[in-house]
Amino acid sequence: MKFKIGNKSAVFMDCVFDCKKGFIMGDNSVINAKCRLDNRGNLIIGSNVSISQEVIILTADHDLNSSDFAGRSSQVIIEDYVWIGTRAIILPGCIIGKGAVIAAGALVTKSVSPYTVVAGVPAKYIANRNTDLSYQFTYRRLFQ
Repeated sequence: MKFKIGNKSAVFMDCVFDCKKGFIMGDNSVINAKCRLDNRGNLIIGSNVSISQEVIILTADHDLNSSDFAGRSSQVIIEDYVWIGTRAIILPGCIIGKGAVIAAGALVTKSVSPYTVVAGVPAKYIANRNTDLSYQFTYRRLFQ
């Protein structure tokens, strides 16, 4: 596979990718089990990112107004220190800014500003996050 995965980063078991290219992940990041990662339109994940279990990130969809239901793609970028809660969904073309938090179950339909917390369907701003972040993920579960 033509993935680029940084040092001390991990992708847990039962994650599904849509193709064998277009995936970049920085250092010290973790993708928990059972995530669907649509990398057809390119998926870029920064460093020190935590993606919780069963998250769905989409980079492709269909043009519902196209006479032939044409496919289209738009990359998703997840910047450093982002935390994405369980079963959140991120739609094509979104940029998740540095230090942002996506609450569990949120549906992200547009880009999220740095250091903000969003929740709901569709996801809306609910709070700001501390901007002094320096943690690194170095844990492994199940298998090391």
